[in-house]
Amino acid sequence: MSRKLSGKDIDVMIGSMLVHVEKFTVSIEDATGPAFTRGVPDGWIPGDKKASGEIEVDTNNLMTILDAAKSAGSFSALEPFDIVSSAAATNLEFKVEAFGCKLRISDLLDAAGSGGEKLKHKLPYDVTSRDFVRINGVPYIDASETEHFI
Repeated sequence: MSRKLSGKDIDVMIGSMLVHVEKFTVSIEDATGPAFTRGVPDGWIPGDKKASGEIEVDTNNLMTILDAAKSAGSFSALEPFDIVSSAAATNLEFKVEAFGCKLRISDLLDAAGSGGEKLKHKLPYDVTSRDFVRINGVPYIDASETEHFI
């Protein structure tokens, strides 16, 4: 029996920084839907696409990100960067790339008064690049949808 992938298998690169994440999400919203003629489905039309997610890190890993923010002049001055997460087990690899991610801070501090847990920090982001998201190297958005961009 082969071993299955788990969250412990995820490594995340934020730009050029290797960051250990407590939690990492990528969500895609795709408004592609059916076209209708006189109320009857008649093919489909492409819709807006957007992706966003959240990174949850401990204080040590937040400090790595803050070092980059300090070099940029402030947290909000951080330029968007790519986030690459990859996981591998015996017979399975899974890689998600999100391009042009613009970080924000939502929960600057999450601390339980009883202790027993590391301090946690939540950093939501939005994908801002036309390269969008790739899943195991496969682009989510078809090249024909962006070929006429200047």
